[in-house]
Amino acid sequence: MPTRYDASSTEAKWYERWEAAGLFQPDPDSSKPVYTITIPPPNITGSLHMGHALCYPLQDLLGRYRRMRGDSVLILPGQDHAGIATQSVVDKQLRKEGSSAAHIGREKFVERVWEWRKESGDTILNQFRALGCAFDWSRSRFTLDPAYHDAVLKVFVDWFERGLIFRGKRVVNWDPKLKTSVSDIETERQVIRGKLYHVRYPFADGSGHVVIATTRPETMLADVAVAVHPSDKRYEGLVGKTLILPLVNREIPLVADMYPDPAFGTGAVKITPAHDANDYQVGVRHNLPMPVILDETAHISMEGPYFGMDRNEARKAIVADLEAGGFLEKIDDHEIAVVISDRSKEVIEPLLSEQWFCDQPKLAEPVIDAVKRGEVKFHPERYEAIFLAWMENIREWCISRQLWWGHRIPVWYTAEGEAFAGLNQEDAQRKAGDKPLVRQDDDVLDTWFSSGLWPFATLGWPENTADLKRFYPTSTLVTDRNIINLWVARMMMMGYDLTGEKPFSDVVIYATVLREDGRRMSKSLGTGIDPMEIINTLGADALRYTLLSQTGENQDLRYSERKTEEARNFANKIWNATRFVLMNVDQTPQEPSNLEPVDQWLLSRLSQTEAEVRAAYDGYDEQGACQALYRFFWGDVCDWYIEVSKPRLNDETQRQTPQWVLLQAFDAFLKMLHPVMPHLTEELYSHLPIGDKAPFLMSAPWPVLPDSFRQPEAEATIERVFEATRTLRALRAGLDLAAMKPVPVAYYEGDLGGAEQVLASQAWVEELRRGRPPEGERFVSAAAAGIDVHLPITGLVDVEKLLGTIDREVAKREAEVTKLEAQLLNPQFIERAKPEAIEKLRANLDEHQAALARLRERRALFA
Repeated sequence: MPTRYDASSTEAKWYERWEAAGLFQPDPDSSKPVYTITIPPPNITGSLHMGHALCYPLQDLLGRYRRMRGDSVLILPGQDHAGIATQSVVDKQLRKEGSSAAHIGREKFVERVWEWRKESGDTILNQFRALGCAFDWSRSRFTLDPAYHDAVLKVFVDWFERGLIFRGKRVVNWDPKLKTSVSDIETERQVIRGKLYHVRYPFADGSGHVVIATTRPETMLADVAVAVHPSDKRYEGLVGKTLILPLVNREIPLVADMYPDPAFGTGAVKITPAHDANDYQVGVRHNLPMPVILDETAHISMEGPYFGMDRNEARKAIVADLEAGGFLEKIDDHEIAVVISDRSKEVIEPLLSEQWFCDQPKLAEPVIDAVKRGEVKFHPERYEAIFLAWMENIREWCISRQLWWGHRIPVWYTAEGEAFAGLNQEDAQRKAGDKPLVRQDDDVLDTWFSSGLWPFATLGWPENTADLKRFYPTSTLVTDRNIINLWVARMMMMGYDLTGEKPFSDVVIYATVLREDGRRMSKSLGTGIDPMEIINTLGADALRYTLLSQTGENQDLRYSERKTEEARNFANKIWNATRFVLMNVDQTPQEPSNLEPVDQWLLSRLSQTEAEVRAAYDGYDEQGACQALYRFFWGDVCDWYIEVSKPRLNDETQRQTPQWVLLQAFDAFLKMLHPVMPHLTEELYSHLPIGDKAPFLMSAPWPVLPDSFRQPEAEATIERVFEATRTLRALRAGLDLAAMKPVPVAYYEGDLGGAEQVLASQAWVEELRRGRPPEGERFVSAAAAGIDVHLPITGLVDVEKLLGTIDREVAKREAEVTKLEAQLLNPQFIERAKPEAIEKLRANLDEHQAALARLRERRALFA
């Protein structure tokens, strides 16, 4: 074995071998319990980012762990057609070529997208391989596969006929550039500097006016009312009167509604049902008209002086006319929250639009009951409350998109506009009877409609396939917190309604990966980090460990390449420690009949670590598992046991016992670490000289350690000895005695439990004696864990010279402390100095004070 671990050659080699051996497919043994994950399908436009580098290895970790625990594991991969995202990408390609989607038409455009899908669509799936994800590629699915497409159409037709899907007018998120409705996940909120316009709406009878405040005066052209809260005393006796809509001269009522906030401004709000989602609800409650004054490109469509103006042009013109007419009371600077289209970067327009909707409130009822019964659990648990709050206030879902790429809505119309849904035109025509169908609906379904079927449509639903019967319901969903409402909710509603069962048992929300400075990672902002570059330089296992070791209850983690370098160093530590063991074990040793206390200690620590790691994996606490493994290997194995065992390993008569103990520890440790760092552990496992070895570590069983390994008394004894060792080492350091260089003799008082040799060898003492040094001998002492240690210093240390050195250093540090304290107590300096300069001085003071404390502790040894 080379002296350093080479990730680049090891990782590719083992992935190929695992795949060739068929280890990614579930075990056909029907007696085994089943563990299933259907991965969140990445977009076909996607490439690997740091969020993926955590999300998908986390699923791989769970699969590898459950496989070792004896389950038949299926992790089913695939991709989402990602309607709006994919259409935007291909449309941009066409524009670069001097063409456009509109120019080539729907049929040619869809053909072009399929070509792009074939060329580039699997990029991210291949990158998952580089991460070591053991997914069953033979079952990979795509949300526009023919069978999947048929499942989507079946759901639409069934729900249409049950009245769960209907066409109607509602206010939706409208993208004026893409000219389609978009979902919330396809938007982002931004706060910008804007204006708040205070406008007078006069009463029709001339008795005064009401002042409303708006950030969007252009929408007043579609105002149908002004609303006030029924408890607002300022409007007693005025509700029911009519107002004149400025510039339009249309009479509108003053209505009472719970929506306005009496504490904000005048308490009166303009109601524009066609251009605001909240106003729409007021309009429904009061049966108000809903005129639309913007077209699909956000230009004024209302006849009059503003016709054809862009919404921003119209705003300027309307404000000028309001001022000229004496209606504008004042304009304030104001921070405004705007919604931006993620794809086009255009400001979203709330717009009353005729769309297809789904009755989510009805579908949500069984889901809410199931979650409250504990059928589906969230991890971390706090997300359950967030999920239920959303579900209990859920609204109708706009499922139609004005796009060409996606599942086209399976509805055909007669010339009179009567709609019939069918799996194809022939099916719809049978339902229409003798009424000729003349056209199909142009819209496609929201991507979340098709991806909502993912846990069961991927397994063959609606056919009762062998995979569906065996692997559904799935076990665990790993997803991002931002799509709990958009995806998790839809899968649960569809799962309970269409299969009668939960789609999964556990929902695991993984952490958001931020930059080291806390900024979010974004390719568009230039703050992204390419995981493939990290994999190519430091290895996939190092990247996996970096991310997985920071996730669990923690929902934000900060990535730095420095941490991945530390993870790479940990991999090298494991590599070299294994090399050391292999250099000292030439054959499989037999189990010894007698174990020394330090052997019992390590096996007990191994048993305790296995219990901690198993509980952490079971509880989705990957951070806890990694911390337990790190502590055990770096601390217990490398820092202590290997060092303690070196003398016995060099003794032919004693070496078999530490050899056997080390192999027990390394065999179990590599198995426990395998879900996190699969390639490194597989390579090292292949070299271990152990009996009954599995062909691959990946297919090996989880370590089952005998109860005899648990020796709490031996653990306590050796921990006490190690504490005494640390104390004796500290005494040596305080005397400037070099580490590793033995001193002739040391003394101890207390119970070492038969582990005297451990203290002697690890504190570098040639002879360890019980008791205190002889009367008259000069020595230094310290105590820890009920053990007193005494170190004679005659002949070892020139005490007077050492005290002189310490005293000079104390004086120097005290002078610095006095100077720094004087500076920080000087009010003139504090007033003039920059905050960072003051902070630097305080840090410098803290450093000198800490050094002083250490020096005084050293001097106290000779008191």
